Amino acid sequence: MGNGTEIGRVRGLGSAHSGAHHWLVQRFTAIGNLVLGLWLLITLFAMGDHSYAATKAFFAAPLPATALGLFVISAFWHARLGVQVLIEDYVHEHANKFAAMALLNLAAFAGAAFGLLCVVRLALGA
Repeated sequence: MGNGTEIGRVRGLGSAHSGAHHWLVQRFTAIGNLVLGLWLLITLFAMGDHSYAATKAFFAAPLPATALGLFVISAFWHARLGVQVLIEDYVHEHANKFAAMALLNLAAFAGAAFGLLCVVRLALGA
């Protein structure tokens, strides 16, 4: 590889072939959020009684609890992917990037775990 030409300096530094997967997963979670978010909105508007007991009883059923759990997972995964792109683009020092990514992963995991715990508590009638 030559050092004198531009092509010689960049040869072998091509695509890492991982960007397409990240882009696709972000789009799939966006579609999941759209579908499940619309389901949640339509369900809440269609419910006649918006009391705590009626809402709790509805989301304690298996199908709504599963859909709500999937919505929590999809929303936190999508948010994590989006903030990851921001960190990769705007945090330039490797130590700061590592710390920001570790904090992001911890926050996303903790938020999703808390959301799922709440859904499980609803589904089990606690």
